[in-house]
Amino acid sequence: MTISIVPAFGEGVLVQGITGRQASFWTAMMLRGGTPVVAGASPGRGGRQVEGVPVYDSVAEATVSHRLTTSVLFTPPSATRDAAVEAMEAGVRRVVLLAEFVPRQDVLSIMAVARRTGSRVVGPNTAGLVVPGAHSLGIMPGFSPEVFRPGPVGVVSRSGSLGTLICLELVSAGLGQSAFIGVGGDPIVGTTTREAVEELAELPGTRAIVIVGEVGGVMEEDAAEAVRALDVPVVAFVAGRSAPPGRRMGHAGAIVTGAKGTAEGKVAALRGAGAEVADTPRTVAAAVAAALDTTTQGVTPARSA
Repeated sequence: MTISIVPAFGEGVLVQGITGRQASFWTAMMLRGGTPVVAGASPGRGGRQVEGVPVYDSVAEATVSHRLTTSVLFTPPSATRDAAVEAMEAGVRRVVLLAEFVPRQDVLSIMAVARRTGSRVVGPNTAGLVVPGAHSLGIMPGFSPEVFRPGPVGVVSRSGSLGTLICLELVSAGLGQSAFIGVGGDPIVGTTTREAVEELAELPGTRAIVIVGEVGGVMEEDAAEAVRALDVPVVAFVAGRSAPPGRRMGHAGAIVTGAKGTAEGKVAALRGAGAEVADTPRTVAAAVAAALDTTTQGVTPARSA
């Protein structure tokens, strides 16, 4: 049985590639957000420290001294498969893959190992996970109380930047998040929007869910099937409504092929399942507040397109 997508409070976190410039910076930001980063792994760099975190040459060495449930991978696309497999084979059961453009065959290999070991994969091309006040995994500003604070709204997003904007709007409207899950924007990802929605709905404290989607793929249409069965309100925003068919838009997975993956199809599926679909990111928070019957000040209600 696989573990949950969202880490529990206090679970030990490893950073692979921790001695790199971006990894060092974001390790500091994760620690600032309350994340229990207890170890790093970087081949040939064992014995060092980054922000007071001990660095080991391998994941296996790190697990000798630390109980690790999660690894955040700051690795280039070509090295992501080996690093993810190393972590899972060493007993780390949740891996967060930040790299974009990981070869598809490598992602499939990672998923095969995940199934065998009972591990959970988030990404690739994810901005990470945030549980306000407990964990900020990846490159999301979980340290900022203007963007993340404990609250009743679970957020799932393919886009890190749009997800950040939505979370900012929720906090500005007097709401907060039970958790944020960035599923990633590559064509093949380890955790789908539907899986994230289903877990958020079961997370204690979640009273509403926001889905931030975009053109390309069918994850939002699949998620709509789960939305039908939920007993919490769902608000969605779908980016890229003007994207022309066959044109790649931003993320590696954001491409429309024929009638598949169009914004119109996603909007229709979500509305058909009972979700409210907002026109712009700025109107999402008002729609959530209305669904929760919460009074907010200075927020424009969402309207249907």
